[in-house]
Amino acid sequence: MLRRRIIQFFIIYFLFISGLMLVKYGLGLSDYVIPAPSGICQTLLAQYHRYSLDTFNTLAVAVIGQILAVALAFMIGIAGRRSTWFGSFIKVAVYNIQAYPIVALAPILFILLGDGFTTRLMIAAMICYFPVLLSVLGIMSKPVEDVEHFYRATGRMRWQLEVKIRAFENLSQLTTVIAGSATLAMAGTIVAEFIAANAGIGYSIRIALYQSDLSKILIALFLIGIILAVYQGLLELCGAVIQKAWTGN
Repeated sequence: MLRRRIIQFFIIYFLFISGLMLVKYGLGLSDYVIPAPSGICQTLLAQYHRYSLDTFNTLAVAVIGQILAVALAFMIGIAGRRSTWFGSFIKVAVYNIQAYPIVALAPILFILLGDGFTTRLMIAAMICYFPVLLSVLGIMSKPVEDVEHFYRATGRMRWQLEVKIRAFENLSQLTTVIAGSATLAMAGTIVAEFIAANAGIGYSIRIALYQSDLSKILIALFLIGIILAVYQGLLELCGAVIQKAWTGN
C-alpha cells in the first residue's frame, strides 16, 4: 500500500515535469522561464537538505493540526448527531463559520497570534476539519436500526454505545476520510506559511516565487508530494490495522 502510493506519486510527478519540458522546448522558452532538467537536478542537490527540514517542519504542524481537526470534528459531530434544537444549532453555527474564506480569517489570526507555530496550526485545522465533520455528521446521524433496536429494547442503550455502533458500522469510511484529510491539513499549513509565516516549506516557496526561481518551487513540490504520499500511506496502514483489530478479522 505504501510502496504503491510512492510509485504513483513518482509517475505523476514525472508526467508533470515531462509536460513542462514539452512546453519549454515546444515554445522555445529560456531556462529563466522554465529550467532545464539539469538545472532542476542541480537545485535538488543544492537545496535538498534545507528544503527537507522545511518540509518536515510543515508536516509536523500539519499532523498536529489534523489531530485537532479530527478531534473537533468528532466532538461536534457527536454533539450534533441528533435532530434536536441543540444539534441543529451546532450545525448552523459550524456551517456559517465555514462560509468565511480562510484568506479573510487568516489576517485576523496573524494579527492576534503572530506569524508563528500557533497561527499555522489554527489555519491547518480550520481547513482540514470541515470535510471530516461532514462525514462524521453523516455517519453519526444515520441509525443502525437492527443493532440499536436490540439495545434500546433491553434498556442498555447509552449515547457512548450508540456512537460506537455507528462508528463500527462505518469504520472503513471513517478511515478513508481521516487519511484523506491529511492532504487538506498539509495544504492548510502551506497556505498559512505562504501568506505570512516565517518557517516551513510554504515560506520557502514564497521566497522562491519572489526570486522567480521555478527550480526551487519544483523541488519543494516534489518533497511535499513524496512526504505526503508516505504519510497518507502510513495512515491507511494504521487504519487497516485498527479495522482488523476491531473487527477481529
